[in-house]
Order: sequence, then C-alpha cells, then structure tokens
Amino acid sequence: MVAPVRPDRSGRVERDGVGIAWDVYEREGAPTVLLLPTWQIVTPRRFWKCQIPFLAGRFRVVVFDARGSGRSDRPEDTEAYAPDEIAADAVAVLDATGTASAVVVGLSAGGPWGVALATNAPERVDGLVAMGSSIWGAAPPPEGREFSTDDVLDSTEGWAKGNVHYWRSAPGAFEDFVRFFAPMVFNEPHSSKPIEDHLEWSREADIEVLSATNVAADGAPVTADRCRQVRCPVLVIHGEQDEVAPHYFGELMADLTGGRLVTIVGGGHSPTGREPVKANRLIEDFVNTIHPPRLPSRSTWERAAVRPRRALYLSSPIGLGHARRDVAIAGELRRHHPDLQIDWLTQHPVTRLLADVGETVHPASALLANESAHFEDESADHDLHAFQVFRRMDEILLHNFFVFDDVVRETPYDLVIADEAWDVDHFLHENPELKRFSYAWLTDFVGMLPMPSGGAAEIELAADHNAQMLEQRARYRRLRDASLFVGNPDDVVDASFGPGLPDIRTWTEENFTFPGYVTGSEVPGRRERDAVRRRLGCGADDLLVVVTVGGSGVGEALLRRVLDAVPLARRLLPELRFLVVTGPRIEPASLPATPGVEAVGYLPDLFSYLAACDLAVVQGGLTTCMELTAARRPFLYVPLRDHFEQNFHVRHRLDRYDAGRYLPYEDACDPDLLAEEIVKNVATDVDYRPVETDGAARASAILAELF
Repeated sequence: MVAPVRPDRSGRVERDGVGIAWDVYEREGAPTVLLLPTWQIVTPRRFWKCQIPFLAGRFRVVVFDARGSGRSDRPEDTEAYAPDEIAADAVAVLDATGTASAVVVGLSAGGPWGVALATNAPERVDGLVAMGSSIWGAAPPPEGREFSTDDVLDSTEGWAKGNVHYWRSAPGAFEDFVRFFAPMVFNEPHSSKPIEDHLEWSREADIEVLSATNVAADGAPVTADRCRQVRCPVLVIHGEQDEVAPHYFGELMADLTGGRLVTIVGGGHSPTGREPVKANRLIEDFVNTIHPPRLPSRSTWERAAVRPRRALYLSSPIGLGHARRDVAIAGELRRHHPDLQIDWLTQHPVTRLLADVGETVHPASALLANESAHFEDESADHDLHAFQVFRRMDEILLHNFFVFDDVVRETPYDLVIADEAWDVDHFLHENPELKRFSYAWLTDFVGMLPMPSGGAAEIELAADHNAQMLEQRARYRRLRDASLFVGNPDDVVDASFGPGLPDIRTWTEENFTFPGYVTGSEVPGRRERDAVRRRLGCGADDLLVVVTVGGSGVGEALLRRVLDAVPLARRLLPELRFLVVTGPRIEPASLPATPGVEAVGYLPDLFSYLAACDLAVVQGGLTTCMELTAARRPFLYVPLRDHFEQNFHVRHRLDRYDAGRYLPYEDACDPDLLAEEIVKNVATDVDYRPVETDGAARASAILAELF
C-alpha cells in the first residue's frame, strides 16, 4: 500500500549489544511525540499506522521497534525484556535521534513501559499518554486470569491459550491463541479489518520472545509505587469494555499517577485502531496543553450575517467521471446561488480537470494521500479487487478525513457535497458531533458486493461492511441532509446487502433521492463530431476506434492487449484508425509504437472524442460507458477482474440501457478474438435506451435547498 507519509530518517542504535531500529518524521520547531512499542506481537510501524500520519502533520514523531520485534535484534536472555530495558532503549533512541525530551505515548504494555521511562529518565518525558495500560504489577488480575502465562496449565481454553507451553505444544497452537486474542483486543462490532491486520502482523512474532516479555514483566513488574513516582502530566485513555486490560486498570493508573482519565464508553483495548479520530485528537490536545502552539499575531473572523455562501465539494479521485458530473452540478448550483463560492478538496487527476475549467482547488488538497496511487499499486494485469483494496486503504482514508476535518474547522462552510468521499462519510457517522455544516452525499452505486473468487469469507466481510453502514444510517439519519443516487431506482442492483440484510434496491429507494443520471456535458452534435474527426485527420472512409481506460492509471494492461490486436484488426479492416487515450496517469510514450495508432495522454474534452468514434474500447467505468450510451456509440467494455462495481453495478445499469457489449478480459487477451470483436462491432447501429440530460439541474435543485 502507498503509505500516507514516510519517515524522513531511519536508523539503528546499539545498546548493550542489542540493535534497536527507529524512524523519525521530522517537523522543524515542533515538539516531539515518542510512540512506544507495545507487546512484541506487533511492530510499532504497523500498530501506530492510524496515528503516525496525523501526528506527523503536527509534531515531530519518533517511533522504534521493540527489542524482539520488527527490525530490532532479539536477545535470548529473558531479563533483557524487562520494562526497564525497554525504557533504556527508549532513552537510547532519544539520544540517537537528537531528541532532548518528548511527549510519550504508549498502549497496552506501552503503558507500564512509559511509567518506567518517566521514572527512570524524568527529564526526557514531557508528558505521558497511557492507553489500555496493562499494569499487571500494580493491579489485581481480573477473574479467571490469576495464573502466570508461564505456568503449565490443564486447560487450553480462553485466556489459557496465552501460554508458552501451549504455543510450543503443536503447530498452529500460537495461531489458535492469536485468533482468540485479536477479537479480545478489538471486541467492538464490525472490527473485521483490525482483527485481520492483527492476525497478519502476528505471523512475524517470535513465541519465545513473547514468553520472555511475560516472564520478565512478572519478575520485575511496574508496581503501584512506581506509578506514584511519575511527576509529568499524564493522560489515561481506557475503553470501558476492554477485555485485555480491564477498565479498573485505567482507573488505577489515573489515580496512581494523578492523571486525567478519559473513558471510551463501549470501547475496547485499542482506541487507536477502533476510535482513531477521538484518540488522535486527544493526543493532539494533550501535546498542545504541554507545548502550547504559537498563535498568529493577527486573525479575522466573519460575522455570520456577512459571510458569503460557501460550499466545499469533495470529488472522488478514482478516475475522472465523478469530477465531470460534479463540475456540471456545480455549474447548475451557481444558477440558484450566483454568489456561491465553491472550494474543491480532491486529488490528482481530478485537480487537473478542475484547473482546466477554472475551478478553485483548496490548498489543503496537496496534503491528501493519493488514492489513485494506492489503487494502481494494488492492481495487476487488469485485476483490481476493489472491495479488498478499499479495505486496505484504511489509513489513507483516515489521513484524508483529518485533512477534511481541519479544513472545515478553519473555514465555516454552509454545505459540504461529498461525491463518494467514503472517508468523510464513514468517519462523520462514527463521530457525528464533528458535523458543523449541511451535508449531502452522492453516489452511483450502493452496497459492497463480494466477488465469487473471495468465497464464503468475502461474503461475510462484505456483509459486515454493509451492516455497519446500515446501522450508521439508521442511528444517524440526521447526518446526511440529502442522499442522492446518481441515476434512477431501476439502476440499483437487485441484490441483497448480505445474509439476513435488506434488499439493496428497496433500501436505496427508501433512503435516497433520484435526480436521474448526471451527464458531465451535453452530447456533441454532428458539427462538433466532424470537427474532432478532422483534427485527427480522419477521412470519410476511416473508421475511428477510441480506446480509453479512465483516469486512475489501472488500465494499462488493457491498453496493451488492444495494441496487440490492432495489426490483426487492421489486416481484416484496413480502414481502422485507433486513438489510444492513456489518461493523466499513464505516459503515452510508455506504450509500444504501433502503426495505425495515435497515443495521447489526458484529453479534457474526451467526451467529444467518444461521441465522434465509430467504436470505443473501454475499461468499464460508469461515466465513460454512460457518455457512450448518451452519444449512442457502439462500444466494447472490459471490466477489471474482481472489481465488484464494474462487474455488478455498472454492468447491471448498462444492461438496463441495452448499451455496450460486455467482453471478459480473458477474451480481450486473445488478439485474434479481440480483433474480430472490434471489426464486428465497429460502426454498427445501436438502439440504446435514452439517457436523460437534466440530471445535473435536478441534483443542483436539491442541493440548493440546503443553504
């Protein structure tokens, strides 16, 4: 995955013969936050993935791998894993990174390790944040866990699975423990993704190291007296339903250190993973209390009565289709409110299109983590498992939500329009108190659908994702002031959200407004089409084939398959001429030169070229296919393999319009077959269902009422 941020420096420091790996995210003049490791079952670089991008945008951040994990060494002596040893490693890392002092943040085992650091080297600790602290040496164990993890036990059930003798007993025993332990860490509903992460990360863990950490902690525990010695400010964050370190651990930690306790009602052991918005803001506020930020010498504030109307438009960067329809809606919205100021918060390649039409891109757009790059990184040979790719971009979505949240904190917007801004919609529903504007949601599909290749496991994951969305909407219907489905009720798939869940079409009809399909532009007339063909040098007898794969850059494999078929197709029909449009994220020069083919990059008026073609070969994105449908042009569409939206939602809609010819990628990989399909379908008459042309006006009329 393309990480939202990368360390500015990485290195190793050796202490008593043990090498400790560290990373630094520099921010000149800012206070430092030291993120402590937690239990060596996971490495900090992964465990803190939801915190590092956020904190690194505000503070200088230092993180290191605990001895026994990640890139650090694995000493054999049990005593080497005592809390004081971890604390001494932290001091060595602070020295190696040139850090005089830091606000220290720890979770689980990191809580007592933070106490050890704050008492051994108080001058290096400005403050301590302790989350889900496992202070076993200072508190009585919860019922049923009175035994040592190193005891020989009669049982292998429940917490008895966390026993080194069991781990050593048979292959798969440690994995059995992790499958028990991960749901205890993330015991909140709909925690499938963090549980999945935990299972994956634990495969790198060393059971002998984990055993040594437990034995060392039992032999030299961080006691209640030790906690009382902490003199720096302390913030304790603890989940009320923590099943790993019960809530009374957090209460005791706050009492012993004199710290402030924040209880996450309904929360489990890891607020960093399940409530990252709240956890991150709490850390930020705590650091700012210790190191107050420097305020500008001058600022302004507008009285509400004199503020101009402002809208913030969030346009999905996955391709360019959303942007074209969003620009059309924005234009119509200005007819209702001529004084309206619209800022766009989005990414490349959408920013390229917006610049061409003179729209205002918010400067904070430069801070967004690029979603298109993530999709490109995850794709291979025209295969993009969209649902799983979406699940794996959780840290990108969180990072981009914080960019959004900072923007709306700084500027009072009247309306936020979110066109498939999944990050904002999800985290607003998880944190509804952050809404301070009218909010409209736009989408052209509803429901994450499992691909057959994912089997039963994916059916369960997709259903869990959909169930969470349904519960969010049922609980916080007030959050969206408008929900617009870009299309008509019959465009919604006739399928279920999952076993035991509602029908997608029925639910969507009950919860959305339908403005009809929104075309990004008027269908070009004969004169404009002829002008395009003249620009391309097409003669009266030439047959123009336009090949395009959208704006995200994941369609290069299809472009190459078409180029393989071009010589065969032109041998069958010499009048064929091909225009290959690579889009803004694929360099035309990266493709092989082929006679009869002109390759170009980004075309701001691509719809005109599509309207002028005799055939199009496209990837299967909704906007491009619907532009061809509206222009009544023949086209072949080749959906990305494992892409649920293109294979189910888009295909369903195109079938309803009797539009296009579906071609599986496996067929497109056969040059002879693809050449035959091109020759057979070029310049054929079509009889598609008409596409409405007033969708943008109808959508804008709904949005205009929200000011």
